[in-house]
Amino acid sequence: MKVAIYSSKAFEEVYLEKSNDSKHELYFIKESLSVETASLSQGCESIAVFTNDDVSSKVLDKLNHIGVRHIAVRAAGYDQVDLKKATELKMNVANVPEYSPYAIAEYAIAMMLTLNRKIIRADHQVKDFNFSLNELIGFDLHGKTVGIVGVGKIGAIVAKILHGFGCQILGVDIRPNQELTEQYGLRYTTLKELCSEADIISIHAPLTLETKYLINKSSLSLMKKGVMIINTSRGALLNTSDAIDALKEGKIGYLGLDVYEKEKGMFFSDHSHEIMQDDLFSHLLTFKNVLVTGHQAFLTENALKNIADATIYNLDCWATGEASKYELIH
Repeated sequence: MKVAIYSSKAFEEVYLEKSNDSKHELYFIKESLSVETASLSQGCESIAVFTNDDVSSKVLDKLNHIGVRHIAVRAAGYDQVDLKKATELKMNVANVPEYSPYAIAEYAIAMMLTLNRKIIRADHQVKDFNFSLNELIGFDLHGKTVGIVGVGKIGAIVAKILHGFGCQILGVDIRPNQELTEQYGLRYTTLKELCSEADIISIHAPLTLETKYLINKSSLSLMKKGVMIINTSRGALLNTSDAIDALKEGKIGYLGLDVYEKEKGMFFSDHSHEIMQDDLFSHLLTFKNVLVTGHQAFLTENALKNIADATIYNLDCWATGEASKYELIH
């Protein structure tokens, strides 16, 4: 089967090729999927897309017109796909629901520790032969109250790690898991209560119409002064403008972001020789208590292998006329 791999990156191509083992004809396309680039998949029965590709209604119409029947999402999140439209067009859509929850959970913890213990500032100081400790005071993670927004597979692992640190753990999720309460003492509560009680808040919820801007001016106003917020899920769960206001006021004491609400077209590419056009993002980078990385929490060897294996599995199923166990439309 001929497959167009949109938004392909050098770091993942070797894993996809190895998992594919010459079964399918893979065409790697550096460009993101959009109305303008949909025609690049002409002659392909399937496409594989990533988090920032546009798989909206208009794009699906164009893909359907040129004969694309199957869409493999190389990630767990699929908010960029118009599933309703795909259903109407009788197109298959499948994702990679669990490639490595450990990768993202561990990264969230790494961001907490890096911000708290001011690791990056310390590294810069030492490289300038500045060994002063005056600006490097942190706090013990032990005994702190940490709120986890979205306690799915990733959030559950975050809870497990934090339990090891000796944290008090709060959770918000539409499907409470009693085992987490029994094993790690996680107490399920409301978002309002979590915001008011937590010293640290780690976001692991999916992006939906209901969760967009879940962290906003209203929820921020409930939080403790100096709260730490970590977002390794989806950028639009956090209202960046409201977060900047909270940073200026000192309400947010630490902010760690691996995602950004306007990252599409910016993240995953080298823009070092360009002038930054996003004033909101530029403003965000001026704060010393903000740590931003370019959507790399998933980026481990284990995760890349699992993503490639699951993507090729989806394609194998469709090539033989079978349904994938990861299909999003039934």
